[in-house]
Amino acid sequence: MEQREFGRLGRRASVVGLGTWQLGADWGDVGDADAMAVLDASLAAGVTFLDTADVYGDGRSERLIAAFLKERPDADVMVATKMGRRVPQDPANYTLDNFRAWTDRSRANLGVDTLDLVQLHCPPTPVFSSDAVFDALDTLVAEQRIAGYGVSVETCEEALTAIARPGTASVQIILNPFRLRPLERVLPAARAAGVGIIARVPLASGLLSGRYTRDTVFAANDHRTFNRHGEAFDQGETFSGVDYATGVEAAAEFAALAPEGASAAQTALRWVVQQPGVTTVIPGARSAEQARANAAAAGLAPLPEETLTAVRGLYDRRIRAQVHHRW
Repeated sequence: MEQREFGRLGRRASVVGLGTWQLGADWGDVGDADAMAVLDASLAAGVTFLDTADVYGDGRSERLIAAFLKERPDADVMVATKMGRRVPQDPANYTLDNFRAWTDRSRANLGVDTLDLVQLHCPPTPVFSSDAVFDALDTLVAEQRIAGYGVSVETCEEALTAIARPGTASVQIILNPFRLRPLERVLPAARAAGVGIIARVPLASGLLSGRYTRDTVFAANDHRTFNRHGEAFDQGETFSGVDYATGVEAAAEFAALAPEGASAAQTALRWVVQQPGVTTVIPGARSAEQARANAAAAGLAPLPEETLTAVRGLYDRRIRAQVHHRW
């Protein structure tokens, strides 16, 4: 699989990675055996980038990754985790002492001395403008607790503020055919600065797979049930902030754009991969079959210009009014 560089880290990662939120919680139940099968299938398909967080299943996702990689000591895998959402979202909690405690916990969960990449996990907006926060992150690097740091953001403005910081190695942002605003300024700024872009929610919480209908019922412990209107965390994390009924209809139209031999989900991933500035895209998977299909998207031919134009038209007609001004 194609490998792309995180310029400020000096590390390369597969252009299709694996998001592991679903291996921790909030996507229904995923057993240990299924989680290990997803990780195994991903690695076998060429995936070398795993994204997790300390709050995914209260550390379960990190611990599963550690157990998996312990059996594969020669695997050249970059593991990115996140911190900051184990406490109330008050900028005053983003201190060096807390950072040390949070990274110590993730180091223990992942069984490593130095974390490959730690990302602030969608913190309050003022955190991105705090010199003290970024000084503390630099201290973690100097102490070799972490090899580098990045941010996970909700808005393009937060991303641009973080990219301007000289130590920021990566920005994780929602990017998919239902979320086009990052193409305007964020991706060009990241490319110019050598900052990696980690594209998350690439399938709009599964909508872009084209498998769901208005009548689909999700499990009670699935965020697609309990966070449709931002009840638990930012609304944009669920279906990219798009109203579910609108999203289902738009997804059906998107599915018709898939090239022969490719699924709608693979087409959405291929669309993300070919956006200039993207380093890696991190779809989740609940089964080995899904993991293999996601990874295969890296090998698809680039989508033709007429398909890219059709995606833009679909976004402008159905999606833009709901999301473009918010994130």
